[in-house]
Parts: sequence; C-alpha cells; structure tokens
Amino acid sequence: MKAIRRFSVRTVLPARIEGLGVLASNLRWSWHPPTRDLFESIDPRKWADANEDPVKLLSRLSTDELAALAADDGFVSRVSAAKDDLDHYLTHERWYQRWSREEAAAGRVAPAAIAYFSPEFGITAVLPQYSGGLGILAGDHLKTASDLGVPIVGVGLFYKTGYFKQALSRDGWQLETYPVLDPDGLPLSLLREEDGSPAVVSVGLPAGRVLHAHVWKAQVGRVPLLLLDSDVPGNDEETRAVTESLYGGGGDTRLEQELLLGVGGVRALRLWSRLTGAPAPEVYHTNEGHAGFLGVERIAELVRDHGLAFDEALEAVRSATVFTTHTPVPAGIDRFDAAKINQFFGGSSSVPGVPVERLLALGAEDYEGGQPGIFNMAVMGLRLAQRANGVSELHGVVSRGMFDGLWPGFDDVEVPITSITNGVHAPTWVDREVYEVARRHLGTADIAGHDLWDRIDEVPAEAIWQTKRAMRTKLVQDARRRVRSSWLKRGAAAAELGWVDSVLDPDVLTIGFARRVPTYKRLTLMLSDKARLKRLLLDPERPVQLVIAGKSHPADETGKRLIQEMVQFADDPEVRHRIVFLPNYDIAMAQHLYPGCDVWLNNPLRPFEACGTSGMKAALNGGLNLSILDGWWDEWFDGHNGWAIPTADGVEDPDRRDDIEAAALYDLIENTVARQFYDRDADGLPRGWISMMTHTLKTLGPKVLASRMVEDYTTRLYGPAACAGRALNGPEFKGAKDLAAYKARVRAAWPRVRVDHVEPSGVSDSPQVGDRLHVRAYVDLGGLSPDEVTVQLIHGRVSDGDDLREMETAPLELVEGYDGGRFQFAGEQELTRTGSFGYSVRVVPRHPALATEAELGLARNA
Repeated sequence: MKAIRRFSVRTVLPARIEGLGVLASNLRWSWHPPTRDLFESIDPRKWADANEDPVKLLSRLSTDELAALAADDGFVSRVSAAKDDLDHYLTHERWYQRWSREEAAAGRVAPAAIAYFSPEFGITAVLPQYSGGLGILAGDHLKTASDLGVPIVGVGLFYKTGYFKQALSRDGWQLETYPVLDPDGLPLSLLREEDGSPAVVSVGLPAGRVLHAHVWKAQVGRVPLLLLDSDVPGNDEETRAVTESLYGGGGDTRLEQELLLGVGGVRALRLWSRLTGAPAPEVYHTNEGHAGFLGVERIAELVRDHGLAFDEALEAVRSATVFTTHTPVPAGIDRFDAAKINQFFGGSSSVPGVPVERLLALGAEDYEGGQPGIFNMAVMGLRLAQRANGVSELHGVVSRGMFDGLWPGFDDVEVPITSITNGVHAPTWVDREVYEVARRHLGTADIAGHDLWDRIDEVPAEAIWQTKRAMRTKLVQDARRRVRSSWLKRGAAAAELGWVDSVLDPDVLTIGFARRVPTYKRLTLMLSDKARLKRLLLDPERPVQLVIAGKSHPADETGKRLIQEMVQFADDPEVRHRIVFLPNYDIAMAQHLYPGCDVWLNNPLRPFEACGTSGMKAALNGGLNLSILDGWWDEWFDGHNGWAIPTADGVEDPDRRDDIEAAALYDLIENTVARQFYDRDADGLPRGWISMMTHTLKTLGPKVLASRMVEDYTTRLYGPAACAGRALNGPEFKGAKDLAAYKARVRAAWPRVRVDHVEPSGVSDSPQVGDRLHVRAYVDLGGLSPDEVTVQLIHGRVSDGDDLREMETAPLELVEGYDGGRFQFAGEQELTRTGSFGYSVRVVPRHPALATEAELGLARNA
C-alpha cells in the first residue's frame, strides 16, 4: 500500500547535546573530518547505514539512545568542543577580512556581499543537486569561499529528484531512476516569515499564470545557499514540476527553470536580506548562462524603484556583474527560439521597464555566423556582464574565438574574456591518509596553510608508497562492493558472483577515468583496439587495471551506447578482474576513486575540455595525469608531473584521428607509464615514480587549489566589479546615466569616425634595433571630442598574410585640431626586436567607466 502523504519527523535532541543539531545542519561536516568522526562514534554501523549523513543518523536514534548520549559526560564534552570549533570557524578572521583591510588602506572598499548563481551545486552526496563538473565546481567555490571568509551567497534551485540515479541493465544499457528527495529530511531549513509561514517568491508566466516557490537554505560553512523549490501549494501540477529534476522536463520547463533561477533568485536574495538583515549583494556572479535572467530582474528593479531609463539601468547592472562560461562547444549553450522569449516576456507577460525587443537584442546572435531568430543565453550573459572569464587559459582562448562576434572591431586575442583556471577544494577531495602522512612527517596536515609544498621531499619514499597502496586498497574494496551491488541489480544471483572477490588488485597499476559522457570526452577511445587493450590489462609482468565511471544525459542515446560498449567489454570474463565500470558516479564514489588511482586518464577531443578538474583532485592525492593537452593540463603539464597524450591536430577524419590518438595512448601506457610504475629498487620501491608523485604535489599543489581560484576571482573580478558598481550606482546613479549617454553618443557618431591619413617617419629602408618609428595620424572623430577616444599605434610581428601578431599598443597624443572635427595625433615607438615588424593605427572609445577598450566592440582602423 502506498502512503497518501509523506513527511519527516525531526529529532528533538536533549539539551546537553543540542549542539549535534547545529553541527548536522551546517554542511561543513562534509569536509571536516573531526565532525564526521564525532557522528561516526555514536554508532559506526548506523553511520554507515545512513550513508554518512548526520541528519539521517540522528533521525534513526531512539529516545533512549539519545538520552544515553546526553548522560555520557565524555561525549557531551566532545559535542561542546566540536560546537565551539564550528563557532570559531564561523566568526574568526580569515583571508578575506585581511584582504578587505588592505583594500581599505588603498582607498577601495571590498564588497560586503557577492551573489553566486548556478543551476547546480555539488556540496555533498547527501544533497544530490548536481550532474557533473559545473555543479562540483560551484560546490567547491562555495566551500572555499567559506574557508576564506568571502561573503558569498549561493543561489540555485532545489530539484526534488536531483539529477538521476544510474543503474545498468543486464546488457549494459544505462537505466535512470529518480528517487524523490524530502527536503525535511535533508540538511536544509525553510525560509519563513516572522509569523512562521513559509516565505514565498513568485514569478509571472505566460497566460497570466504565476510560479510560486519556497526557498530552502543550506548552510555551507559560512556561506548560505538559497535553493528555490516550485513544489508548493498554490502551483498547478505542471508548475509544481518545474524544479522536479535537474536539466529535466520538456516543453517550456528548461526556460521556466532559468526564469525561476534568474528572476526568482534575485527576489530570493531580497527576501533573504529582508528576513535576516544580510546586506544586499554588490556583485552578481553568473556561473554559466542558465541564470542570465537575473540581469533582467535587476534592470527592472532599477527602472521601477529609481526611475532609470533602460540603458541607464543596463549600465548599472553590467558594471557589477561577472559571467563565467564553462562550455567550449556551442552545443553546450542553452538557446531558445526568439518567439518563445517573446511569449514569456512580451505582450501581457512583459516586464515593466524592460521592452521585449531590448531583451531579445541582448541574446540575439546578430553577428557573422549567428542564427537569426535565436536567443542565446550565453550571449545574453556576456552582454549583461562587464567582466567575463573562461575556466582555463586554453578555454579562454577557445571562448574568445567562440564569442568574437560580439566584439567585431577586435581580434580574438583582444576579446574581453579573461581566464581564471578552476581549482578544487582540498579538504573535500584529499584522502585522510594523505593528511596523516603529512602530519607525521611534516608536523601539520595543513600543507597549504603553512605553505609547505617545498618540504614534501622530506616525506620518506616508503611512507608515500605505503600511503598510496592504502588508498588503492580502499578503492579496490569500494569497487568490489559496487560491482557486486550492480550485478545483483542487473539480475545476477549471489551464488554466481564469487569472481567479484578478485576484481582489481591493490598492487596493480590503477588507471581511473570518470566523467560525464558526451561524445567529445571520448569514453571509448581506449576501446579503439580491444585486442591491444586486453594485452595491456593482462600483461604478466606489467598488468594494468582500469576503473571507469560516468553518466550520460538521459536524452543522449549516443552517450548511452558508449556506456553500453564499455560495460560489455568490462563484462568479458577474460578481463573483468582488470576493468570495471562503476554505475552512479557521484561525490561519494569520487572520494575513493581519485585517491586510489595511480594515473588519471583524460582523453577529450582537443580543445573541447573547458578545464577538467578531476585530474586536479587526483594530483592532490599523489596521482599522475595522463591526458590530452587540453583544459588545465595544457597550461600546467611540465614533463615531470605526468604524461601528455599526443594529438592528431589537423586530421579531419574523426575516426582516423581517434585511431591515431588511441595508438599514442596505448604506446604511452605500455612503454612508459607501466614500465616506470613497475621499475622497482632493491627495497621494492618505484623510486622514479615516487619522484614524479612528489614533484606533482610540489608543483601542482599550490596551483590546483580552489583557494587560489577564489582569491583570483575576488581580487581580479569581484573587487573591480564592486568598485565599478559603486561608481555607477552612486547618488542619483549619475555614473550610470553618464556612461549610458556616452555610449549612445559614441555609437551614433561611430559611422563617421575614420583615420584619414597616417604619416610615418624616422625609419630608413633598412631599420635596425634601436631606431625610432615616428607616426602622425590625421583622424576625423565624427563629432566626438578627443578625450572621448584613444588613438592607438598598434604594432607587432607580421604574418605572411600581413596580419599583426603578438600585438602591442601605444597611445598617440593629441597634437592639434582642425576645422570639421579633424585632429592630428602623434607618437613614436622604438624598435626593440628583430624580425618582421608591422604597425597600424586605430581609434577606440575611451571612458573611465569602461572595463576594457574593447567593451563596445567598436574600433576604426587605418
């Protein structure tokens, strides 16, 4: 019989151990081992049965068990100490507070609050609100912001069924299930009005419908995470299902999710500030284009509450907005038919102060190569943000090429999309064995906090190798458990699974591969030559074993076929002890997988990997990367921290390219990786391998940390965005009005701006280093004044096609003016290097509130 209603009954804790409730409700426990140890000590078996979820554990304790704990003075003392430690963590000065003082001393004010919007957040397996790298990155961003004291507020959606749970059919086909999550049984609290009623955020939909949402709060250390939930009374059945599943639903669901995330998210922030007194965010960070409509809501607020015109409000909003793009492929961007946007934002659904034609223009692909009639969420995100970034150096290059149409007057290298390479939250992903060996041999587990990377050589090779074997053993045990469980679900009988006890070997070279399964990540590249792969796995002297995991989007039939091909190969009795596919890849699995692997494999189709942070997590656990030079590996591979798989760039036949790169992968594993792993000294230690491990930790450790990443975001993007926002959002918004008027004036005049004549001198027919090039440029500014533009000398190397490369710019100075709005500018440039040299002159807009000279996409070249 099915229940007609379900609800969770919350545990009432005795007064002496009330602190357990506080500890369980703050997700810091997910990355704080002492707190986890405290809960495990209550009852190790129940802790394991509760999947290491403190809220679930407490709910399963009887009144008598709780009373016994409250009567145990030793346990009560430990609870009190843990609660005091959490209080200290939440209130003690951290990096951001020190940085804020430095900013204040320099005459700058650090932002009081920063809003971070993302469609998914991977904090802990207990709260499954993530599908892959985007969500894991967002979770690491919040956890690290908490550790650093950065005043971030996260904004997302609460998905009642999360993403999905993955299982396998007998023939290896991916099966999806969607278990319903009860928010009352999760570490969440509902925002309530003063009278105790649930607080509600409402967003208008077409045809007069209204989408209502409750707001759940997850406390991520210091950082509140607000999650909007449409499954509330007052919504019809269709509307209640808007947040049912992550990236799920059909029809208008995706657009409605993004409307709720963006518009509803801003309203949730206003609600949060009203209920708690928290400061309103000064900076808004959009993690991918899904939350782009937050800019529309903020424009509407300024028009409504401050009487600004649309263009003035747009500038005020842009100045304090940061946009991060994570996708290296156009197919990864949400795009809607313009008619659909008109349906949601036009006519009776129009947003006061935001004409639908202006909104459509923000997302229009009105550039060479764009598609008319399409509304692009990433394009809107870029147009609504004054500062934007990719998530690795190479991804920045890719992004500048993808979106260069938005800045038509500039070369790709000048497109204003910078790079901040992702990082990972070490306390979440580094195994406790690593911390223990550091504590024993370096005197502290906080290597990063004490900047002890250079002392890693002091850890004895024997200790490093024993630690890695211990982590490999834990992975083998976890993999066997998961393989057995998977086969039972696939219909096998327990009696025919004896072979599972010999799956994997803690002394065999272990290679890991786990990620989402779009085609460009090439899950099955390693299967290109199955016979050769079998020989590698079964080599009698240097065997290799593979641990593989990954989910395909439920609608991606191609991805499912790739998984099935991999599973069917791994099912082969000849090799199934050397290769396993583990279903339902999630945070809990990853926390065993990264530490237990000797090598982390990544073989995407270059350059389609935006960053690829899983390899960073492996590196922090002493793993070596074996990867295509893509994402973060392209910038940080140094020849000693792993191996680069050669790429067949320029080969147009995709099958031939795969074959070439697969052969290179096999060669590396057989002739280099495996040989080095099994090259042992008289003590049985692979000294060369261990040397690579320590080198990896010393060189990559400081780089791959999310603390470096969040500090970069804070100093390079959040701080400048806050300053820009204050400059434009001051008394009566004078700055925003001035900038909007300036842009309108420049755009109107630009068709008349031209460089009439360039007059060089000072360089002979045989120039040499040290000569000085003198340039005079005669420019018609089309009615603009000289202080509204910059006239630049652009110089650099010249390609065979006369294109400038490695460009540098130098401003030319105003010399004099003439009738008709013409001016002379002049300057000089010393020749400092040999080889080809070329130059040109261009005019670009200039205004103190512009973040870059390329911001308007306007340039007039000679």
